[in-house]
Amino acid sequence: MTILFVLLTAVIIDLLFGELPSTIHPVVWMGKLIGIFKKNFSKYNNKITGVIITLIIIIIFIAMFFLIIKVSEYNYYLYLLVSALILSTTFAIKSLIKSVDTVKQDLINDINVAKNSISYLVSRNTSNLNESEIISAGIETLTENITDSITAPIIYTYIFGVLGAVVYRVVNTLDAMVGYKTPENINIGWFPAKLDDILNYIPARITGLIVVFAAWVLKMDWKNSYKIMIRDARKTPSPNSGYTMAATAGALGIQLEKKGVYILGDNINPLKIETISETIYLTKITTLIFLILSAFIYLTFIIFIINWI
Repeated sequence: MTILFVLLTAVIIDLLFGELPSTIHPVVWMGKLIGIFKKNFSKYNNKITGVIITLIIIIIFIAMFFLIIKVSEYNYYLYLLVSALILSTTFAIKSLIKSVDTVKQDLINDINVAKNSISYLVSRNTSNLNESEIISAGIETLTENITDSITAPIIYTYIFGVLGAVVYRVVNTLDAMVGYKTPENINIGWFPAKLDDILNYIPARITGLIVVFAAWVLKMDWKNSYKIMIRDARKTPSPNSGYTMAATAGALGIQLEKKGVYILGDNINPLKIETISETIYLTKITTLIFLILSAFIYLTFIIFIINWI
């Protein structure tokens, strides 16, 4: 029950306040630490270096976590609050949705401003994107990150507690910063990228199915959502990111494209600014269903264990 209370409190903190200031945000600290290690170990550009950097950073944040928790254990309510606060930094419901909504608002006002705002969310060159390509990029980043930024850290919270979410966030941040097939990162980033793929393998597929279920709840084309997910999810370079993107494309009857990389879905409906709003709504319902369903499964499991014992 403590996990459920901490998780609920963390979700409320995230929805009400969003991200912590960057000066005290653990993910920002992770990014800076990764940058320091990468700079100092860049001359040892091999896979073993990537393994060592990953393990060291994980150990550092595990130690920091236990230190903070140990200090707060003197007061049980402080312990719960600190645990919830730490957990809230491992996922990002409010900021994820807000960032894509900002792109939508910018697109309404000025496409050049929208090109700039979407550039902070995707790795592709956005300077020459047209309106539909910006919309596609926004929908892609929103739906791909349902797993990374919402469901996966919560799943690992249920399994391993708050520490599980912290370790997941370290690995995911490492992947985001060095998990690229460039000469600079291909060796150092190999281990965190593979580890991230492993950690996201099951959460991505669960989340894809929940998107399909959310499409059914919203009376969208859930059958097509499932069909496109099964057909197109493996077209992305990542073994995981395609599931939520493809399921969303099928639900909305749209085609999402990253030129030269993948095409997901069928071009049944045109990409319009309103499509971003529909995607945000689908994401919100997906998140709500996941929170309710995961809590129900967790409670059922706990009750079963108690009765079995």
